[in-house]
Parts: sequence; structure tokens; C-alpha cells
Amino acid sequence: EVVEAHLQQIERVNPKVNAIVTLVPEQALEDARKADESLARGEVQGRLHGIPVAHKDLVETRGVRTTYGSPIFRDHVPDFDALVVERMKAAGAITLGKTNTPEFGAGSQTFNEVFGATRNPYDTELTCGGSSGGAAVSLACRMLSLADGSDLGGSLRNPANFCNVVGFRPSVGRVPSWPGLAGWNSFSVDGPLARTVEDTALLLSVLAGPDPRDPLANSEPGTVFAQQLDRDFRGTRVAWSSDFGRLPVDPRTHETLETNRVHFEEIGCSIVEDLPDFSDADEIFKTWRAWLYELKYTQLLEKHRELIKDTVIWNTEFGQ
Repeated sequence: EVVEAHLQQIERVNPKVNAIVTLVPEQALEDARKADESLARGEVQGRLHGIPVAHKDLVETRGVRTTYGSPIFRDHVPDFDALVVERMKAAGAITLGKTNTPEFGAGSQTFNEVFGATRNPYDTELTCGGSSGGAAVSLACRMLSLADGSDLGGSLRNPANFCNVVGFRPSVGRVPSWPGLAGWNSFSVDGPLARTVEDTALLLSVLAGPDPRDPLANSEPGTVFAQQLDRDFRGTRVAWSSDFGRLPVDPRTHETLETNRVHFEEIGCSIVEDLPDFSDADEIFKTWRAWLYELKYTQLLEKHRELIKDTVIWNTEFGQ
């Protein structure tokens, strides 16, 4: 019944927002039937037993079309699951399909030549952000309960903020990443999205934990995030900067941040106006991102240049 309710919501809402781009209802209902049978035997598969989810169209999902938002992979169907998909399935989650992303996850707006644009759930004339835009919109529209995403330069945080849900970028290695060409990459991470902090922590408790396939994987088990979130924040120091050293910030954003800092003080935090030295951050980020693009897309660029968008070409050639 839970899966059927989500499928009905997808049928009703998704045509307006274009967030879920591949749907596997028959598979989902079959998995739900098996989940019911397990419950009847008194068996619970894991912390996500029976919860409908969908996976970002960047992560390989066995038997389900995974396009990476690229015309090159329009009909690509992997024969294996990426690590985050493995862990969600092992915890009992039921896959409904895939969520939209910009081409190869490149960009802060969610659109591509395969599926088109994903719309903001509050105003379909506006952007939902990116690159985990399909995931954030699906959550905001209650088409999903939980969703995975990834973040190189804001892709978990940006769409979550644009869509009024929770996107959390974990520390590097907290959620192992596999497969991947750059095992020592300390920029791109996988992570959770949900409608509440509690739900986000629940999904993180499933996604986090060591894995030998990722050399940067954190050794602490994910179960630490399954604990109660209540704690005493008195004396906790919070470094605060609303513009990260005079970066251009919209005045409305600045006002919102400054207005809400009081919440940290109300729960006992000590606010310190400070930030690390980010003077070289822009150059460092663009250089490392370009190297990643060169590593991932050089061969594709040689074979399919006409099918790759300009920004990916530019970043790849900059990396070269």
C-alpha cells in the first residue's frame, strides 16, 4: 500500500515537475510484495524495510536505465549496483526508479538533452537547483520518502535549499564511493536527502560505514547516526560567516542567514565570527574539478564530442 500510494503520487505530480525520469512500477510492487511476506514471517530486512526510494541518475542501478543525463548513455542499463544503491537495497528500501540530474551531474540547474528540465516544486517557472535536483523535487512533492544524491560543489545542498528539504554533504569518506576512477578524490561525495533532519540521519546511518573498495572510507560504522539526535549544545563553538569573506551574496540570503543565527544562540552555542582562509579556494577547486573531468571524460570527448555539452567539454579540456 505504501508503494502504491507513492506511485499514485508520482502519476499525479511528476508530469508537472519532471523529477523522476525512469520508473519501474512492476519491479517496485514485486519487491513490496516480498517485503510484506517477510513481515508476515516476522522478518525485518533493515532500517529502510519497505520504504520507497529512487536513485540519482548518476549512480548505477542493476537492471534499471541509468543515463548520467547524457545522450551517449540514453539506453544504458547497468548489470550492477553502485555502493549507495547496494546499501539502500540491503537495508530493505524499494527502488521506484531514477531521479533527474544535469548531464554528468555538471551544473547547478537540473536539465539535460535526454529528459529535459526538472521544475521547482513551488514555482515551475523557476529552477530547482542541481545537480541532485530530481531527488530534492521528488521529496518536496512527496513522491519519495528518501533519496540519495551526490555533491562536488553544492549538488546535495543547493537543490535541497531551493526545494525546502534537507540535503547533507557528509565529510569525505563518511559515505564510501564506488565505482570510481579517482579513489583519492577528496571533492565529490555521496550523501542523503530527505524532508527532515531525522530522516536524513536515518538514511545516512545506512549509507555510511567502511568499505574496502574506497581507500578514503571512514572506519566508523553508520549506526552512529541511528542514535537519538537530541543533545546539549551549551558551549558548542560555531564559526559563523554569512558571506565567506565577501563573496557575492544576495541581500535576501544574507538577511535570512543573519536572522536565523539566533537559533544557534538559543540552544546554547557560542557564535564566533570567523572562517578559514579561502583566498585560494576558487583556483584550487576549479583545478581539481578540471583534473577529475579530464580523468572521467577524455575518452568520451574523443568519441562523442558532438553529444557532450559545452561546459563539460570546457572543463575536460582545461584539465588536459
